[in-house]
Amino acid sequence: MLLKDRVVVITGAGRGMGRGIAEAVAEEGARVVATDLDGAAAEETAAALGDGDRTLAIALDVTRSESIEAAIDTVISNWGRIDGWVNNAGAIRMASAVETTSADWDLQFEVNAKGLFVCSQLAAQRMIEQSDGGAIVNIASNAGKAGYPNMVAYNASKAAVISITRSLAAEWAEHGINVNAVCPGGVDTPMLRECAEWIVERAGGDVDELLASMLPSQLGRHIQPGEVGRLVAFLLSERAQLIRGQSISSDGGDTPY
Repeated sequence: MLLKDRVVVITGAGRGMGRGIAEAVAEEGARVVATDLDGAAAEETAAALGDGDRTLAIALDVTRSESIEAAIDTVISNWGRIDGWVNNAGAIRMASAVETTSADWDLQFEVNAKGLFVCSQLAAQRMIEQSDGGAIVNIASNAGKAGYPNMVAYNASKAAVISITRSLAAEWAEHGINVNAVCPGGVDTPMLRECAEWIVERAGGDVDELLASMLPSQLGRHIQPGEVGRLVAFLLSERAQLIRGQSISSDGGDTPY
């Protein structure tokens, strides 16, 4: 098992990709802390993993530092350490560039970039105190590399995640903390369906037909959350020590770098 007995915290673990990541790291032997703004959803994920002695559910708002600190304190109280942190919590508010509001811009950066950074910062402080390193994996997006219509703020916030990842990896290497990101695309999640619904509301058509077309062209099917989760689990492990500060495309070949 790649993560035997390691304590891994996952934000936004209540559904979709976060739940798939939780399942993947649990399969690799980790003790899983499922956190989510929706505490009940976090509890559902923890319950789905099956072993109550190796799972923990916490309500966590990544836009509030005191909520992050409280969650970390709970993890330390229960298991004494943090070995891995996955920044999966994210927000999207679709709009054309000319119609994007300041409020929607601020929300996406508050969650996707600032919240991710503060979570990383506070988790890293604990890892440094432990003196034996750790790993952080950020969920970026191929939108941060390619850019998509009607998603300018989301695209920009995910590009910021890619840059943050590089900075943190370089700065925290001396503490034995490895930082990387993954850039998924076309993952079978509620968020992808919500994007399809937004488009259909404005352009017409059928949601299911549109969703069926939102596929990685080389793969020919939607990516499953657990597939991204297995990549995340690897990056959290000691086997990924040579991979540092990278934002790895996990989009079925759509992004060329």
